Amino acid sequence: MNLWGNAREGSEIPTELQARAQPSARSQTGGGEICVHELRFSYRARGGALREALAGVSLRAERGELVALVGPSGCGKSTLLELICGLLRPAGGSCACAPAVLMPQRDLLLPWLSALDNAALPLRLAGATRASARARAAELFAELGLDGFQQAQPRELSGGMRQRVAFLRTLLSGKPVLCLDEPFGALDAITRSEMHRWLAATLAREPRTVVLVTHDVEEAILLADRVIVLSPRPGRSLAVIDVELERPRAYADAGVVALRERALRELTAAAGAGR
Repeated sequence: MNLWGNAREGSEIPTELQARAQPSARSQTGGGEICVHELRFSYRARGGALREALAGVSLRAERGELVALVGPSGCGKSTLLELICGLLRPAGGSCACAPAVLMPQRDLLLPWLSALDNAALPLRLAGATRASARARAAELFAELGLDGFQQAQPRELSGGMRQRVAFLRTLLSGKPVLCLDEPFGALDAITRSEMHRWLAATLAREPRTVVLVTHDVEEAILLADRVIVLSPRPGRSLAVIDVELERPRAYADAGVVALRERALRELTAAAGAGR
C-alpha cells in the first residue's frame, strides 16, 4: 500500500513522521514529563573539524506544561529539540522524556495530498483505514478553524492555515510531548496573535507537554509556563524564568513586560560576554 500517493523518489517526508523510524538515545518517562540535564552535542563540520553545538543544557517540564526556549541564532535550540525527540544522539548528559514528536519550522505539507489527508497521515501510517483516519482528522478541523478546507490543496491555504494543518498532523501522532520549532516565525503579526490564542485553546482541549523554540521573547512569555534562556553557541542554560501569570496574557500586562525585560537582560548580557 502506497500511502504517499504520487510521491517521487527523494520527496521530503515530514520530520514528525520520519521520527517514527529513528532510534532513540533517550530514556522514557511515564506521563509526558521531560527532564534534560547538562545535555551536550557536537557535530562534524565541513572539513572534519569537531564543533560543539550544546555545552550543557538543562530543562524540565511537568506533564501538560509549555516550556519555551529563547536564545541567539545558532545557539542550538533546534538541535535540542531533535535530541529530545531522539533524532540525534547526545555527546553527554541525560534526557528522560516521554515519546515526543517534532514539528519543524517549515510545515512540509505534501503538495499532492489534500489538507485533510495531510492531517490524517500519521493515523494512516499507524495502520488506520483511510476512512477512519479522515474521520478522526475531520473531527478537529472545525475546532482548529479549518472547517470547509478539508479538500483544499496546500497551495490554496494561507500561511496560518498551513501551520494549523501541520500542527493537527503533529497532534494526531498521539505523542504526549510536542516539540515545536518556531511554528509562527514566518507569519505576520496579526496572524501570529491569532495563532497564539488558537494554540492556547487547542492545548486546553488536547493537553500535551510542549517545548517551543522561538526568537520572540514576548511570544515565549505570553505562551509558556517556563522560559529557558540559552547562551550563544555552544548553547548553555543561562536562566530559568518561571512565568507565574494567569492566562490569557496580553503584551501590555505589567507582568509580561517585566519578565520580557528580564529575559532581554539575560540575552544582552550573554551576547556581550560572548564577544
